[in-house]
Amino acid sequence: MTSQSQGIQQLLQAEKRAKDKLEEAKKRKGKRLKQAKEEATAEIDHYRLQREKEFRNKETNVMGSQGNLSAKIEEQTTEAIRNLTSSYHRNMEGMMKKLLSTIFDISPEIHPNFRPAV
Repeated sequence: MTSQSQGIQQLLQAEKRAKDKLEEAKKRKGKRLKQAKEEATAEIDHYRLQREKEFRNKETNVMGSQGNLSAKIEEQTTEAIRNLTSSYHRNMEGMMKKLLSTIFDISPEIHPNFRPAV
C-alpha cells in the first residue's frame, strides 16, 4: 500500500511540476508577446517618422515651387492692375468727351424706313 501511495505522491508531484512548467511557459509566452508588441510598435513608429520626413521633403519641394508661382502671379497681377490704372487715367478724358458729345450733339434725321402718309 505504501508503494501505491508513493506512486500517487509521485504522480501528484509530477502533475504539480508539469502545472508549474505550464505556468512558467505561459508567463514566458506573455512576456514574449508583450516584447514583440513593443518591438512592432517601435518599428511602426520608426517607419511612420521616416515616411513623414519624406512627405515633408516632397511637400517642401512642391510648395516651394508653388510659393514661387504664387509670388510670380502676385507680381503679374500687380503689373496688370498698374497697366489698367494708367490706361484708365490716360484715356478717361478722351472717352468722357466722346461720351458727352454723343449725348449732347444730336442731329435729328428721318429714319430710312419711314414712309410719310399720303
